[in-house]
Amino acid sequence: MTGIKAAGQKKLMLFSGRTHPELAEQVAEQLGIQVVPTKFQDFANGEMYVRYLESARGSDAFVLQCHSDPINESIMEQLIMVDALKRASAKRITVITPFLGYARQDKKHLGREPITARLMTDLFATAGANRLMAVDLHTDQIQGFFNGPVDHLFALPLLADYINGRIEGAEATVVSPDAGRVRTADRWADRLGLPLAIIHKRRDPEVANEVKVHEVVGEVEGRTCILVDDMIDTAGTIVKAADALYEQGASNVIAAATHGVLSGPAAERLQNSRISEVVITNSLPVPKERDFDKLTQLSIAPLLARAINEVFSDGSVTSLFDG
Repeated sequence: MTGIKAAGQKKLMLFSGRTHPELAEQVAEQLGIQVVPTKFQDFANGEMYVRYLESARGSDAFVLQCHSDPINESIMEQLIMVDALKRASAKRITVITPFLGYARQDKKHLGREPITARLMTDLFATAGANRLMAVDLHTDQIQGFFNGPVDHLFALPLLADYINGRIEGAEATVVSPDAGRVRTADRWADRLGLPLAIIHKRRDPEVANEVKVHEVVGEVEGRTCILVDDMIDTAGTIVKAADALYEQGASNVIAAATHGVLSGPAAERLQNSRISEVVITNSLPVPKERDFDKLTQLSIAPLLARAINEVFSDGSVTSLFDG
């Protein structure tokens, strides 16, 4: 005999930060478990303290935290949670970030800029993460920033199935709000079997930093247009895109995105816009002051729970999206 066989079996444990406990509870319910009780404390100078109230030794630990406002505190809290698990002898640590902070800073546009998305993955690796799980990363190449397995989940099936029920019987077109989101819109068009249109933004040379002309490439007249994006932040781009579609004769505009960041004036802009409905997931919490009548929020808890179960049981995460 060359070793000793452990008597215990693998143990799945789910840990949650404080930014979106409702999502963690929904995921735990789907898995048939409870979120591990955790003590959080904020010191007078803003430093954070984390301690788990159950043993995590030898566990397959999943650490769920939504990187929402205040985003830097959310990220730091998750890093501290990972470090605590590493020092508590967890066997494997999977970081779950439904919305990965700083994902938009994934390349250099100008000299002397950071690539902060890479810094984020380096921080989690240094803290002790063995695996990352995220939903609809801003760009696919971020998967290559982390030197380990990355489970890139897609909310497209969830969002598209809901939208499909809303547009039943109507002539519709999937629309990319700018050239950078064409790949996302293309996936939507394939899923729904609809034509694709693109909005091309042109800048007025007489007015600095302001988009003045929108050219719509594709058939939108008399059709229901589905504006798709990975996130809605301040909503400026998507509201102007909707106006451009109505100017081209669109009969209705629905906006769909995975992440509802909804910063600053976003809620007011969307509520007062000509968009009839805004559909997002609960990858980020939406506080009451950012909620509005046109907003529909779908839960990604079943998706996260299935992915966690596949990782834990050494199954296939890819199988969740085949077909």
